[in-house]
Amino acid sequence: MTFVFVLLSIAILVLLIVWAKLNPFLAFLIASIAGGLMLGLPADQVAKSVQKGMGAMLGDLVIVIVTGAMLGKLVAESGAAQRIAGFLMKIFGAKHMTWAMAFTGLIVGIPLFYNVGFVLLVPLAFTVSYQYKLPAVYVGIPLLAALSVTHGFLPPHPSPAALVSQFEANMGLTLFYGFLIAIPTIIIAGPLFAPFLKNIKSEPLKTFQAEPKPENELPGIGNSVFTALLPVILLIGTTALSLNISNEDPMSPIVNFIADPGIVMLVSLMYATYSLGLRRKTNMTKLMDIYTVATKDVSMILLIVAGAGALKQIFTDTGVSLTIAESLKTWDMHPLILAWLITAVIRVCVGSATVAGLTTAGIIAPLVTTMNVDPNLLVLSIGAGSLMFSHFNDGGFWLYKEFFNVSIKDTLKSWSLMETVVAVVGLFGVLILDLFV
Repeated sequence: MTFVFVLLSIAILVLLIVWAKLNPFLAFLIASIAGGLMLGLPADQVAKSVQKGMGAMLGDLVIVIVTGAMLGKLVAESGAAQRIAGFLMKIFGAKHMTWAMAFTGLIVGIPLFYNVGFVLLVPLAFTVSYQYKLPAVYVGIPLLAALSVTHGFLPPHPSPAALVSQFEANMGLTLFYGFLIAIPTIIIAGPLFAPFLKNIKSEPLKTFQAEPKPENELPGIGNSVFTALLPVILLIGTTALSLNISNEDPMSPIVNFIADPGIVMLVSLMYATYSLGLRRKTNMTKLMDIYTVATKDVSMILLIVAGAGALKQIFTDTGVSLTIAESLKTWDMHPLILAWLITAVIRVCVGSATVAGLTTAGIIAPLVTTMNVDPNLLVLSIGAGSLMFSHFNDGGFWLYKEFFNVSIKDTLKSWSLMETVVAVVGLFGVLILDLFV
């Protein structure tokens, strides 16, 4: 009955949004409360779980999303995104722009948390789409496929890094195997899948679409690239530093402070305010007006993401993920497939890739010694499963839908299907590697 109640909760959410046309934030609140009551959470605890879930989700994301939106708006308004887009077009050409987006997503996504990468790079995809008359979804999906793969497969992202530790795998070997699987997965889910999405109607948020500027008004390519990728540079630098200093080192707290995604985005925004604004004779009042518009535009996105956090917390507090996983654990199948399946089911139920991966690790870890399986591949199998079919209870689903401004149906056809392709192709890659290692 637990699984039935989970499906009912999701069905209520879908009906409220699609049939009743209710605002997704309100739909999340109602579905979360209904789910908590159906799943046996004491009535006096339901509201607390909802509030806890919203707070936990926004606590992680609000600084990143807001400062990222401000940075994205400034990169677009200043002409920096136009300059970078033109540079990419000269190298790859309009014909191969999906490959350029996938390449960018892979390189940038390695050190960058998914949500930071999303708000940082999506404006670039919108600029390419607007300037060269290419469908926004066609341009954006290869970029997001690459960001998703790096988020699920590659350390130092939270879930794979934690899994390496739990399974006593080798970080370097996991990263090497991860690249072997990530590259073909990105190619299939990105440039090869994108042409099937050309007819999807999308009207991206105007806040990230600046009117094309004359060539002589654009910032230089060096300034544009450095400012846009400063978060990446800071994270790469701090990651390299953290790998070479111990926790006892006096510099460790400082490095960890600078490495926090919120601090990285704040520092990057302050630098951009100077390099793309004050340095180019844009007054502070105009810059703050740009930031205000960007903030207004992502306010509903923040509420929707918070709603997804509420539903996820209800499923977590009622023990849904553990109940379902325990029932699957007794199935007789290849351990890599079993780990992938458990993770995929939890991911579909709770929405969070990180929660799905870490929950599965807690179940599988005691069995690793009896499974006769490479722990590095087990990390990647769980990583692939954690990306399975993102839908209504995943904040990433709503980020994509609201930023690209597409319908629920088209979000499922593009974003959700892309994530499913990533999960399935990733599993096949793991199983093929298992034949050789």
